[in-house]
Amino acid sequence: MTESLFSSIAGKPPLIQENQCRPSSPSVSPIDSSAQISKLAQHLAIATFVLMAIGSATRVMNAGLACPDWPLCYGQLIPQNQMNLQVFLEWFHRLDASLVGFGTIVLTGLGWWKRQELPRWVPWMCSLCLFLVVFQGILGGLTVTQLLRFDIVTAHLGTALLFFSTLLTLSLLLRPYNPLATAYPLKLISFAALLLVYAQSLLGGVVASRWALHQCLGGSQLCAVMNSHVIGVFPATIACLGLVIWAKRIPSLSIVLRRLSVGIVGALLTQIALGILAYKLHLQIEPLTVAHQSVGAILLGLLVAFTLFVYRDAVPSAPISGMVE
Repeated sequence: MTESLFSSIAGKPPLIQENQCRPSSPSVSPIDSSAQISKLAQHLAIATFVLMAIGSATRVMNAGLACPDWPLCYGQLIPQNQMNLQVFLEWFHRLDASLVGFGTIVLTGLGWWKRQELPRWVPWMCSLCLFLVVFQGILGGLTVTQLLRFDIVTAHLGTALLFFSTLLTLSLLLRPYNPLATAYPLKLISFAALLLVYAQSLLGGVVASRWALHQCLGGSQLCAVMNSHVIGVFPATIACLGLVIWAKRIPSLSIVLRRLSVGIVGALLTQIALGILAYKLHLQIEPLTVAHQSVGAILLGLLVAFTLFVYRDAVPSAPISGMVE
């Protein structure tokens, strides 16, 4: 479902255009190489989203230290004797992280292997993805060895969101797009909305890692941390709504940006509703908390895509083969 939504928004390279660009020789054409990298980055972005959701479930189920050692779990690859729900969540979270890590190694290797057929920036962005996933793995180990220190847990989340956004950027930049040169006025506000939502996600990570809501309601402690997240809702919401309203007032805006703007509204309203429910229910419904954090990641991803296409809208269209340097 996520993959079909991703493809319907961004579009796929037309088969006719691909056949026209493919040379008669058996060598791989630039458009094929770009499509391979884009598709692999898309799958890794989806896997990373799932990984973040599993990580959220691991936290709300108090399973972050269910495996007391790292990188193994109870000194084993599969701790069969100790397996329960909490151990399974932490173990599966690490398994998914390993798969994403190996996939990123493949992505980077493929980017450098086919660098002659790709835009010059692609191998370097693949290398950035590899750096982020290695750094993310180090932070994941530190969350266990440092007993869930809140600053490390928050950095772990922030790096995951940055890695997720980088994968989306890589995939979307390699997809064809026909600019209409009408979205230029949205550049500043789209980027501002993106930054505000990312900052709000980090504040949410601080609240979650310090259990600020429970402590504030239970003993009036860390209320300043909790209130900062509540106050942060307003600038992020105003920026997102302002972006969507402004986009709606541009009559010749591309269909891609119109679809994304609808998705941004839907994700924003859903996120606000989930946040209110989670607050009212004192975070007692674990799936609700996981959904709140997951929809936040979806909103960030939609804003990344919107901002990218806004900036691409001002750039003259060029076939993928013509982007190779």
